[in-house]
Amino acid sequence: MLRNDLRTVWTEPRPPDAPARVWRDWALLAATLGGVLLEAGLRENVVWRPVAAVFAVWLCLLLLWRRTRPLAMVAAAFGSVILLQLVSLVAAPEPVGLDTGAVVLVLVYALPRWGSGREIVLGSGVILATFALCSITYETRAAELVGGFVFLMLPGLIGAAVRFLVTARERQLEQVRSREREQLARELHDTVAHHVSAMVISAQAGRVLAGTDPSAAVQALEGVEEEGARTLEEMRAMVTALRDRGAGAELAPPAGVADLERLVRTPGGRLRVDLGLDGELDTLPPAVDAAVYRIVQESVTNAMRHAVDATEVVVRVTAERHTVRVSVRDNGHRTGRGRAGYGLAGLHERAALLGGELQAGPGPEQGWHVEAELPRGRTGNGAHPRPRR
Repeated sequence: MLRNDLRTVWTEPRPPDAPARVWRDWALLAATLGGVLLEAGLRENVVWRPVAAVFAVWLCLLLLWRRTRPLAMVAAAFGSVILLQLVSLVAAPEPVGLDTGAVVLVLVYALPRWGSGREIVLGSGVILATFALCSITYETRAAELVGGFVFLMLPGLIGAAVRFLVTARERQLEQVRSREREQLARELHDTVAHHVSAMVISAQAGRVLAGTDPSAAVQALEGVEEEGARTLEEMRAMVTALRDRGAGAELAPPAGVADLERLVRTPGGRLRVDLGLDGELDTLPPAVDAAVYRIVQESVTNAMRHAVDATEVVVRVTAERHTVRVSVRDNGHRTGRGRAGYGLAGLHERAALLGGELQAGPGPEQGWHVEAELPRGRTGNGAHPRPRR
């Protein structure tokens, strides 16, 4: 387990879209260079003043590549510290450097914030080696040693925490986008599949009747026109919602139980739909109301497309005290075993999101049965009754 965790840390990639340089980088560089010039010019008793000033300027310049090359910048900065430390031990009476050299703490922050797992491990090793060398070189009390270690590593902990929070937020946003894509896919499938299936059936009926009954063919074409107009209407409503024109935009309410009468008027006459509504269906919460409509719509569409020799679809929607039951049954039969499509998967998802259940499969004798049970919910939670249209 520990070995797997270490391997996960070692193979962690860099965060995507790391900015190379932004205006804040130039502001930081100007501020640090100004601090170097002030300290080098005004501070007294600076050992090897030109060397200390050049070294501090070097550390400031490394900040410009801290996001795109975090390990290289840490290695260059702390490697320079080690080299200067060794030289000062031999040739200088006191430590060489300016207080503005503390800008290396920005590199300590950038390493876990922008580096890969391997870069973080290797860079941390360089930082700890530098700290150990400085601690051995100078006689440092235990309290000062602990304080210096905390001071050095605290920016790294902050960088790791910021990275974790940003990653978690991006993951949450991706999950939200994924749910939105799934919802959009369900709505598109439920809307387009039903109306297009109705148009195909009407067109087929019109082609068959064109030579024998021109008036019936004209009616079939009128059915195609009507279904096309409905499709465009619903697609426009969806596009309007997706464009997000602001809180003041008035969007068409989603279809519900009140629209089932219009839905079951199947053009073409091949399939008769027997619709039965029972109970108080006017006070359903909007989410349940829309789910009932989509379940009936998808089930009727599937019967139109796949039920061989079917002549009737029986639809029953019953509102009970705590639940709403939806039953859709046809009297045809399906050839082959078939496969579960996106429509049925979307219906299962709709029912599950509301805390309900949905079963779909062949009937005991004939036809295909869809049975759903949805929690009715409380009508006093802000859901207002929808008027019959």
